[in-house]
Amino acid sequence: MITIPTIFLTALIFVAALLYASVGHAGGSGYLAAMALFGIAPEVMKPTALALNILVATIGTFKFYRAGHFSWHVFWPFALGSIPFAFIGGGIALPGYLYKPIVAAVLLYTAYRLFRGQLAQEQRIKKAPFWVALAAGMGIGLLAGLTGTGGGVFLSPLLLFMGWAEMRQTAGVSVAFILVNSIAGILGHLSTVAGLPPVIPLWAVAAVVGGYIGAEFGSRRLGNLTLKRLLAVVLVIAGLKMMFL
Repeated sequence: MITIPTIFLTALIFVAALLYASVGHAGGSGYLAAMALFGIAPEVMKPTALALNILVATIGTFKFYRAGHFSWHVFWPFALGSIPFAFIGGGIALPGYLYKPIVAAVLLYTAYRLFRGQLAQEQRIKKAPFWVALAAGMGIGLLAGLTGTGGGVFLSPLLLFMGWAEMRQTAGVSVAFILVNSIAGILGHLSTVAGLPPVIPLWAVAAVVGGYIGAEFGSRRLGNLTLKRLLAVVLVIAGLKMMFL
């Protein structure tokens, strides 16, 4: 039975998917925040967010790849490190108080820098050292699996701050990174997939439609300045969610 709270939550999932997909994310932290607001059980939130991530990230990966914004040489060292650790993180329930304040501070500061326009757009793009990218991928993959976010909110600021990718390329790499980590995370958390809520098909449709619209605009039609500011909004949302929810 579809209730009024279910309709509002579905609408929030649609908006989260649209906004996040436009900047090469899949909406994991947005879905978690929306579900927390409506009192969804914690054991349901993580696999649900990962499942929705996979749907939206698949669309985003296709769109950004088709638009020429995906870079294999940027992507693969991070993914190589992240995939096994996302699988491990997917099977672990870590108390949020240990990492939420730190992650929130990083995301909010990154959002501030994005609004100020002091990121990789003003730097010479350089290649990430392999071992640094591998190690970063391990850490981000573990956080991705632990939180159900997919890791894009951690990878995007890193690529931009370090000058390892420009804005659109960051979006294309991040969404593919989220896809592989979400798959690994849900495989590590497979025992809980049977506990997905009955309304998940409705949420999946909302996420797919929002993700398609967002990825279409983000991959082809929005300027870099707009993308930077949208990414800043995404990071503020994610940071506030981790700080207060």
